[in-house]
Amino acid sequence: MKKPVENKNVFLTLEHLLKFEWLNTVLNFKIGSQKSNSILSGRYTSKLRGRGLDFEESRPYVRGDDIRNIDWNVTAKTGKTHTKVFTEEKEKPAFVFVDQSATMGFGSTHKTKAVVAGELAAIVAYKILKGGDRIGGMVFKGADYDLITPKRDRRNILQFFQKIVNANKAIYEHKSFDFSDSLSQMASKLRNIITHDFMVVIISDFYRYDPQTIKHLSEISEHNDVILVKIYDPLEVELPKTKMTLSNITHQLQMKGNKKVVANLASDFETNYNNFKSEVEKYNITLFKINTVDKLENQLVQLFNRQTQH
Repeated sequence: MKKPVENKNVFLTLEHLLKFEWLNTVLNFKIGSQKSNSILSGRYTSKLRGRGLDFEESRPYVRGDDIRNIDWNVTAKTGKTHTKVFTEEKEKPAFVFVDQSATMGFGSTHKTKAVVAGELAAIVAYKILKGGDRIGGMVFKGADYDLITPKRDRRNILQFFQKIVNANKAIYEHKSFDFSDSLSQMASKLRNIITHDFMVVIISDFYRYDPQTIKHLSEISEHNDVILVKIYDPLEVELPKTKMTLSNITHQLQMKGNKKVVANLASDFETNYNNFKSEVEKYNITLFKINTVDKLENQLVQLFNRQTQH
């Protein structure tokens, strides 16, 4: 008897995640508002004063600058002392947090939030590996998590993917949890791993975030670049006006959204998202959202095209 084929839109497989390696050739991720010039493209450049490095620009001289770096040509033209700024290539290790807790198991039309989160984690991991940097991650399961230490090793990525797949297959077995308490425990653990100059990508629906969540995120962002990706389902934004049936495997609920409920739901989602975005941007944290219906690579292309235009 053949084993039934699992729906890849509901449950992830290792084979499915491995297929996202090809996207490296067609996607160019850049977020201009971040501290690093190309946040998902591997190694980055930082401004340093030194000799034997690549010249980047000239700027007005500041007391304490090395006088050997004075740009005499610009100084002569402007009448004001200028110094040369050089660039050096530095490592940009990455850490990817992937939420595979119970609330991520929801999907109304195409894929579940958990599946999209796993796919995005695979894209990011391959992009970082291609840049030659270390990549590690954490798979969040609610009350528990799996941790993969950052390494510059393809086998490390495969282990990370397998942890995502394992958590995803057990997603409907997870018990309820407090997101803030769980994040507090993980933040403490992460501080021992993520020291400084990391790129930290956190993929979640950020269900029931609170001020304590913001506090932990701000602490991580003090010495690292942090990107938050909110995965959402369109049904969380807008209920259909027709009758529909909701199910959590054991129970079913029939409901019909009236105009007031539909309007309030859409307003609450946008208000919540905008408030969250406003809060995290105070700490130079980037937040964007991805839905479960539109093709993931198309959403990423549109997203980063908008970013580079700003």
